[in-house]
This record gives sequence, C-alpha cells and structure tokens, in this order.
Amino acid sequence: MRTPITIVMALLVSMSAFSQKDKKKKDREAIKSMCGCYEVTFNFAETFNYSSDSLYKPSKTKVDKGLEWAELVTDENDKISIQHLLQVGNPAEPHIVKHWRQDWLFENTDLYSYNANNSWTFAKLPANEVKGQWTQKVYQVDDSPRYEGSSTWVHVDGKSYWENTADAPLPRREYTTRSDYNLTVRGNRQEITDYGWLHDQDNTKVIREDGKADVIVAKEKGYNTYVKVDDSKCAAAANWWKVHTDKWAIVRTKWDNVYGRNTDLSLEEKVDNKVLYKYLFDDAYDQEGEIEEVIESFVKK
Repeated sequence: MRTPITIVMALLVSMSAFSQKDKKKKDREAIKSMCGCYEVTFNFAETFNYSSDSLYKPSKTKVDKGLEWAELVTDENDKISIQHLLQVGNPAEPHIVKHWRQDWLFENTDLYSYNANNSWTFAKLPANEVKGQWTQKVYQVDDSPRYEGSSTWVHVDGKSYWENTADAPLPRREYTTRSDYNLTVRGNRQEITDYGWLHDQDNTKVIREDGKADVIVAKEKGYNTYVKVDDSKCAAAANWWKVHTDKWAIVRTKWDNVYGRNTDLSLEEKVDNKVLYKYLFDDAYDQEGEIEEVIESFVKK
C-alpha cells in the first residue's frame, strides 16, 4: 500500500519531469525562431583600451547592414543546426555568401575550447555540469571550428535568452587589419525579441602566450540586430542553399569525423599558400574524396 509520502514524492517527480519537458520545448522554440530571413545590422565599437603602446590605434567603429537567410539544416530532439547565408549586392542579381553556422546540442559533454594560434583544446565535461544546458557550437564559413560554450536558456519576465563567455579566434573584420593580439574572449547574449533576435556581445581582445598571463589589449561592444522580414526577400539565398546543400553535407560529415576524434585540434592557416575556404568555395571541389582530402590536409598531425 502506498503511503501519503510516497504518493507526494511520485507526484513531485512527475511534475518535475513535465516541467523539464516543457522547458526544453521552450528552448527549442527559441533556437528555431532564429531561422528565416533577416535584415541585419552589425555594430562594433572598441570601448576601452589598456595598451602600453603610446602609438596604439583602436579599431574603427564598424556599422554594416545586410540581408541574411538562416536555414534550418538539422532539427532533432537534442540537436538543432542553423546555416547562415548572406545575400548581398544588386537585389535583382544578388551574390550569396556562405556565412557562419550555429549548432545547438542538448546536454552535450564534448567541448573544443579555443586556445589561440589556430588551436583548440578538447575537454569532456561531467554530465551533471551540463544538465538542462545547450551547447552552442559556432563554425567558420568553411565549417571549421570557431568557438563553443554550454549554458542554460532562460525564459523569464517575457524574455528568452542564452548567455555564455567563450574564447574565440579573431573575427574576420579584425584579423584582416590587426596582428597585435591573438584571441577574443567573447561574451555572448542571444535574445529573442519582438522584432526577431539580438546578438549582444561584450568582447575582450587578448594576447595569449604559453607560460604567461593573458594580457588585455582592449574591450569591444558588439550589438547585432536581426529584424525579421518576409522570407521572399531571401529567396535567392534559400535557392542557393538547395543547389549546394549536398556539397556542404559532405563538408560537415568530414568535420564531424575530425571532431569525433575527441582530441586537441590544431589547424594550418594555409596549405599551398591558400586558406581552406578558398578551396571549398571553389565549385570545382564537389567530389567527396577531394573534399575530405583537402580538409584533412589542414589538420595538423
């Protein structure tokens, strides 16, 4: 015979399981709401500098606008993958640029942390530390790694947001003009809004060298707004993805093989004086064997 205490305990367990299931549903809805067509405004400004160099020049304030299509590539219970595509140029004949990708993994324990100089350190996290959390894994345009971190989606006071701090390579807008630091500590907040979503960033520019304490060069504010517009505005990008989806599935599968080795990862900057994305953006590279070979050639042994 069940006692009142056991009945109460059973009810509490049942209510907790229902609450967790409902919470995960809200998480998934928030993540997937970042898909679709957006008018994006990218805003970056260097706020404070700590350099001892009297000739130090901060990065110029950068404001750019663009049209971005976010394609839902994978929609599984514990994994959501979103591919971003920039649509630029003449609206009548736009140019499509494969942009970044974000994967979201539920209660993921495998993490690659950036450690400067095109190297990532692999770590296996305890399952209890990531309970209820989602890992966001962010990838370069060629699907090589950028940064990743695990945190909890928060739904409170009518807001849905996810916050995390992770070490990352320099963004393209910086590494093409700066060589005085080698790592960005990215403070990311992704918040779902009434107009679409917001990518709010508080970044730190750091010099990292083995055996030495990190040196902070400067702080940076990023404030990128994604305003939802009708999907028809991104039709060219959506069609481009349909044409090229098979090729990039091969690329992702190869990278999954590399990441699945679960060991520290270091990548070449160039092979035969050419960066990886220039190989993969070339339509001549469309066969599985040659795609796998060129990606593997960038993995340091």
